[in-house]
Amino acid sequence: MRVIDNRFQDLFFDPDPAQRELARQLYTSAAGLPIVSPHGHVDPWLFVDENASFGSPAQLLIIPDHYVYRMLYSQGIPLEALGVPRLDGGPVEQDPRKIWQLFADHFYLFRGTPTGIWLTLELRQVFGCQQPLNSATAQEIYDQIEAQLSSPEFRPRRLFERFNIEVLCTTDPAWDRLEAHQAIRASGWKGNIRPTFRPDGVVNLDAPGWRANIDRLSEASGVEVSSYASFIQALEKQRAHFKALGATATDHAALTPRTEVLEAAEAEAIFQRALKGAARPEDAPRFTAHMLVEMARMSVEDGLVMQIHPGSLRNHNPLVFNGFGLDKGADIPIAVEFTRALQPLLERFGNDPRLRLILFTLDESTYARELAPLAGHYPSVFLGPPWWFHDSPNGMRRYFDQVIETAGLYNTTGFNDDTRAFPSIPARHDVWRRVSADWLAGLVIHGLISLEEAAEMMVDLAVGLARRAYRLEPQS
Repeated sequence: MRVIDNRFQDLFFDPDPAQRELARQLYTSAAGLPIVSPHGHVDPWLFVDENASFGSPAQLLIIPDHYVYRMLYSQGIPLEALGVPRLDGGPVEQDPRKIWQLFADHFYLFRGTPTGIWLTLELRQVFGCQQPLNSATAQEIYDQIEAQLSSPEFRPRRLFERFNIEVLCTTDPAWDRLEAHQAIRASGWKGNIRPTFRPDGVVNLDAPGWRANIDRLSEASGVEVSSYASFIQALEKQRAHFKALGATATDHAALTPRTEVLEAAEAEAIFQRALKGAARPEDAPRFTAHMLVEMARMSVEDGLVMQIHPGSLRNHNPLVFNGFGLDKGADIPIAVEFTRALQPLLERFGNDPRLRLILFTLDESTYARELAPLAGHYPSVFLGPPWWFHDSPNGMRRYFDQVIETAGLYNTTGFNDDTRAFPSIPARHDVWRRVSADWLAGLVIHGLISLEEAAEMMVDLAVGLARRAYRLEPQS
C-alpha cells in the first residue's frame, strides 16, 4: 500500500539529506513488492465466504486486538467497556459506537508506540482517513470506516487482493481439521492462504484444557491417543494433513527454549501420569523440552519449517485470564538462555540442512550474545525478525545493529507481521520496509556495501528472505 499523506513520505528515514535520499530510493524500489506473510494469526474463516464482512469498526479494530486493549486496560479502562467477551457470558458493552468513542478518547495513549504508528497508517492507507483520530473526530471517522466496510471493495477477499498479498499463513491447533482451508480451496478463489501446525495445546502438559485437547487430537487424526507412541503417531498424521493443505511450517510456544531427550519409557511414564491427572511439577517442562526435539526430528523427515517462540510468561494476570481467557494482553516476557538450552536438539539435528529452525526472542540481550552466533554457525538455525514487544522501528534498528554483523543477513528470515488484525498487515510491512531501507542507506553512506548490493538486499528484506526461509518460493 502506498502512503497517501506526503508528510509520511520520509517516515523513519534519517534526517541526513544524503542518507534520506538513498533510503527513499531503496524504499521506493520495494514498496510495491507483494506481501509475504509467513506467520500470523488471522482467522482463515474470514476468507471462506466471498461476501464475508468484518462487522463494525469496533469489531474489526478494537475488540479482537490485544495490542489495542492492553494499553487501554493499563490506564484502568475495563475490558468489558471495550466489548471484549467474558468467558462467563457476562455483560459487556454492545454498542460499537460507544466502544469506538472510548477508544478515540484515549488514542493519545498510543503516541510514540508501534501500535499508534500501525493504526495511524492503517486509517490513512486502508480507509483514507486524513484527520487525526481523537474525541472530536471519532464519530466522523467511524461513519467513514463503517460506510467502507459495507461496500464490496472492503470484503476480506477483496482487501487480500488489494493488499497484494502473495501468501498468508495462519496458525492452527494440532487438532484442527482445517475445514476453513479446505473450503477456501474448494471455492475456487486463488488467494494463497496456508495453515501452520501449532501443537502447544497438546505437547505442553500444563496447557489449559490439555486433556480435552488430547481427545480432540484423537478425533481429528483418527488415532486413539492412549499412549506416548500413539500420541506421536497422531501428531505425525496431523502434520501430514496440514502439509497436504499447503502448510510449510510449524510453530511452538514454550516458556523457555529448553530441550531434552527422554528415553521412550520415561516419556511414556510422564504421558501416562498426565492422562491420569497425576503429573508431577517437573513433568510439563521436561515433556515440552523433549517434544521440541521430537518436533525437530519430524521436521527433518517431513520438511516443515520449525519456529520456536519462547520467553513469554503467558496469562500473567489471573483476573484477566479467569474472566476473559487466553491472549488478552497479559503475557509478559522473561529472561531466557538459548546456548545450553538448545544444545540437545542441535547435537542431533543442528548440522542437518534439512532442518530449518527459526528462533525468536523477547529477550534482546540474547541477540548478539547467543542467537546471532548460533545462526552464524549451525546450518539449520535462522533468526526470526523482531517479535511482539520489539516489532517497532527502534526494535528493528536494534535487531539490525546486534544481529547482522555476526549472523549475516542471509541467516535471518525477513519480516512476518504476526498479527490477528488483518487490515494492519500492509502498515506493518511498510514500517519494516522503511526501516530496512534506512538501515541499508546507512551502510551505503558508510561504505560498507555498494548501492547495487543495497538494492538486492532491499528486495530480500522485503520478500526474498521470508520466501526462502519458509519454503514459500513461487512455483515456476
